[in-house]
Amino acid sequence: MKDYADAISFLGEWGCFQQTVFFLLCASIMPNGFGAFNLVFLTDTPSHHCLVPGINLTEDWLKSIIPITVVNGREELSRCRRYRLDLVKNLSAQGYIPGRDVNLTDLEEESCVDGWSYSKDIYQSTIVTEFDLVCGEQWKVPFTSTVFFVGVLCGSFFSGPLADRYGRKPVLFATLAAQTVFTFVAVFSTSWIMFLIFLFFNGLGQISNFVSALVLGAEILTGNIRILYSSLGTCLAFALGYMILPLCAYFLRDWKSLLLALSVPCLVYIPLWWILPESPRWLLSKGRNEEAEAVVRKAAEWNKVQAPAVVFEDCYIPNSPKENYSALDLLRESSIRTTTVVLCLVAFTLTTGYYSLNFNTAQLHADPFLSCFISAVVEIPGYVSSWISLRCFPRRPSVIGLLICGAAFLFLIQLVPEQLYPTVLRNTATGTTNTVGRLGSCITPFLLSLSSYFKSLPYITLGILTVVTAFAALLLPETYQQPLPETVQQMQERQRFKCPSCTRRNKSATPRVLLDSPL
Repeated sequence: MKDYADAISFLGEWGCFQQTVFFLLCASIMPNGFGAFNLVFLTDTPSHHCLVPGINLTEDWLKSIIPITVVNGREELSRCRRYRLDLVKNLSAQGYIPGRDVNLTDLEEESCVDGWSYSKDIYQSTIVTEFDLVCGEQWKVPFTSTVFFVGVLCGSFFSGPLADRYGRKPVLFATLAAQTVFTFVAVFSTSWIMFLIFLFFNGLGQISNFVSALVLGAEILTGNIRILYSSLGTCLAFALGYMILPLCAYFLRDWKSLLLALSVPCLVYIPLWWILPESPRWLLSKGRNEEAEAVVRKAAEWNKVQAPAVVFEDCYIPNSPKENYSALDLLRESSIRTTTVVLCLVAFTLTTGYYSLNFNTAQLHADPFLSCFISAVVEIPGYVSSWISLRCFPRRPSVIGLLICGAAFLFLIQLVPEQLYPTVLRNTATGTTNTVGRLGSCITPFLLSLSSYFKSLPYITLGILTVVTAFAALLLPETYQQPLPETVQQMQERQRFKCPSCTRRNKSATPRVLLDSPL
């Protein structure tokens, strides 16, 4: 019997249909690029000190009312304390001069009871200045990022099984809508709690949209175009969205204008509902052959080729429409369970490292816009090298080699002065590993805080985690130049064929026992 790729081979790989799907899905991924990192600017804390209300003080006392503190070897105005205003007012009225007549270190201090004065050299406003997330409320800044990533985690967990059950296309547009709507309504937040709620629901759509678009394109496209899309097209679209973020933030220095600029243009994606098709692979897996054939016949019209009378006559249908799978199916069979655990570890390591480095890179230069833009640009050679690796080298050595290389550079920082699953489970598997990966992003704000104990500790931690993951990747099956499995049984057979220990065990087993083994 023909597999899916053979059944639709008459379409070719790069006709009008494939080009449309390729570029429109890439375009739908761009909002993830600027949505994932807009907190870099939204939660940035400008220079600030206690507000001194408009009272009659001499010029000397106005300059001296804020204590001087030493931070990282440099003197700066205290951010959270001032000298008691009533005392300073009385001393100023009596004509005393600070530093000459009065020893400032002897004056009693008080907290910023009248609020804070924020520098507007870089930003007109951020949520930090809007809701006064400084001093005793400073813990709310990393917590804000964590709430967002918890939303991303929940979205990753639920979007995978939902896409496997209800289709790739509905979940793609539902997550894109959530991303757009809650980014927009966050502009109208009147409190930090309200902003957190909107941010959480915004996170539900973030990355879930990326995963849905990734799986939809990977199932529609075939051959080298599928590899190009999955490894380079989607990632470059994400990087392009990431590069747009600092450009928008540079010209829009207040947080509300930035969110409006990042949300309203996403309305252009609404017409894509009538252009992008559902995955024919998924339709076939649900027994909806007529709908799958309709999609392929429409593709044939776009590509101006003649479709056969029956497209999927000899094509294997993976499972009946009543047969549904969940994340638990990833753990029931030993070979799939091993792959799932290792991929979850890989996703956790990569996500933790990626977000830790990106959130920290934006603080490496006095100009956060330039730092963020450079951080986005340097992703491009990384994505290109990944694509070349997928094209030319086996998957497992590529993953291990890149992890070891990344670990080496993480350790060397101290020297610087200051597609594997079947159609019926693919989206569930991708969502599950992505969910575990999001746990890494949730701990990123706190991992970076380890630098207060030892500056290189975050990088050492990431390096050790990367090395461990590289060795665990030895347990992954090789998928280089292999067709996508359509069923759980096909994946089990592939695993048994590729697993050395399983091969040794099965030398004494008959082929009948192998094929009849339970799930």
